Amino acid sequence: MIAYVLKSGGCLLVFYLFYILFLEKENMHVYKRVYLLSILVFSFVIPTITFTNYVEVVEQIQPMIASSVVTEFPIIEEAKQQNYFSIILWSIYALGVLLFGLKFIRNSCEIIKRIKNNPKEKNGETTSVLLIEDIVPHTFFNFIFFNKQQFITRQIPKEVILHEETHAHQKHSIDVLLLEFLQVVFWFNPVLFLLNKSVKLNHEFLADQAVLNNGANTKTYQQTLLAYSSNASQLPLAHAINYSSIKKRFTVMKTQTSKKKIWIRSFILLPVLTLLLFSFSTTVQQEKATPQQVTEYNALAKKYNTQPKKGMLVKLKEVNRIKYLYKLMTPSQKKKAEKLPSFPPIPPSPKVIKGVNNTDSNIPPPPPLPKNAKYVLDNKKVSFETISKVSKDKIQSVDIITKDENDKKLAKSVIYIYTKKATKVANGPKILIDGKAPCKGCTIAYTKEQLERMIVTVKKGSVTEFKIKFQKKPTVRVSNSNALNKEAKAFLQEAKIGEEVIIFNLESSESDLKSYHITFEIVE
Repeated sequence: MIAYVLKSGGCLLVFYLFYILFLEKENMHVYKRVYLLSILVFSFVIPTITFTNYVEVVEQIQPMIASSVVTEFPIIEEAKQQNYFSIILWSIYALGVLLFGLKFIRNSCEIIKRIKNNPKEKNGETTSVLLIEDIVPHTFFNFIFFNKQQFITRQIPKEVILHEETHAHQKHSIDVLLLEFLQVVFWFNPVLFLLNKSVKLNHEFLADQAVLNNGANTKTYQQTLLAYSSNASQLPLAHAINYSSIKKRFTVMKTQTSKKKIWIRSFILLPVLTLLLFSFSTTVQQEKATPQQVTEYNALAKKYNTQPKKGMLVKLKEVNRIKYLYKLMTPSQKKKAEKLPSFPPIPPSPKVIKGVNNTDSNIPPPPPLPKNAKYVLDNKKVSFETISKVSKDKIQSVDIITKDENDKKLAKSVIYIYTKKATKVANGPKILIDGKAPCKGCTIAYTKEQLERMIVTVKKGSVTEFKIKFQKKPTVRVSNSNALNKEAKAFLQEAKIGEEVIIFNLESSESDLKSYHITFEIVE
């Protein structure tokens, strides 16, 4: 969100500077009105544009490095940190919106109140609102506010009346209300306040041009403007003759802009627009399927598209492969490829995960505890009879050790049981997977989604590097990160159910853990 606000603000600033340098002093007011409103749209749209570059990933063959065994690690829960900075920022923004919103509502109510509580006189498409106080004539939509005494005695010059009628006929109040609303939402953007002033000034240019085109004498009209430009009362949302803008208006009245100048400035705008488009838009590099992968997909998809829907024989590995390849393809590749097959729903097959907590209500309870195993309850050796008396509701996690440190199968499995009130205690390197300690010598069963989101941490220091190996794939080196990188995620999507994934050669900022490895089995 912050990035979008900064980009849109940057676009608006560049467009506004272009207006000040090349357009404001030119006599091309209709063009300038369209420009000032259009840059609002472009400034909000350009940051949302995304250019996608599709690239093929070339697989590199790297030697597979042998690994050692993993020991048991403790469980350490990471403390959740409250982001107070974000709360403070949103609170300040909400306060700004409230204050500017109340100001906008107050000004609107003031105009409505004046219209309702004062006499009015209909004059064609406009309505004159006659006020007792000494005011500068000003306009809001089709309502023109005049001093009652001057209006009745016809002391108001016809040039001033025509000037205000032009504001009404050209619907200048719509532009002002739009910018006032945007100032409420984006009150922190100073460019919007400057833009609002420029829009109102250009409205005065348009009204002045209409008066002069109607045959008014330039010098006489200028003297009239000077006479009516004062600090008398006027409404913030209305158009009024303003002394601070008189000098610019007099200068522009004398300026003549040819069609050639308009075309030249339009051509100058094109490279500016192009520069903003590529500077403030988003460019994303996305992998696309290689020709070999497209061929593989077409073969698998054709196999299932030619089968009858009733009694279709489906292999889960092939279904997952088809979906992965289809997701990898670009829209143009999908258009030319075989249609994605419609598969019957596949029932879930939940598994009990060894070495991690099985507290999910959808995971079935573990099988009965074997009598011929060794048991450790909360870090103390106990008998089978003792462990049988422990209520299942009190169990937090179960770790099953089937191999020793030399990766040899144990004669009797060792089952570590931890209750909810206990804490695991272990020696050795403090390596954590998703904030939990993997059990000694066991294989962690993870789905592809869990592996893709997996976080590797250490108790002391931070992870600086580790390597990950997929079956039949090059070894991937991950640096300065504790999660899978782009290359590892690509290999993960191509991996099959039942294959093993090994993390090894892990290094941290305070210790060298290259002698340990962690093994995962990909499950459904």
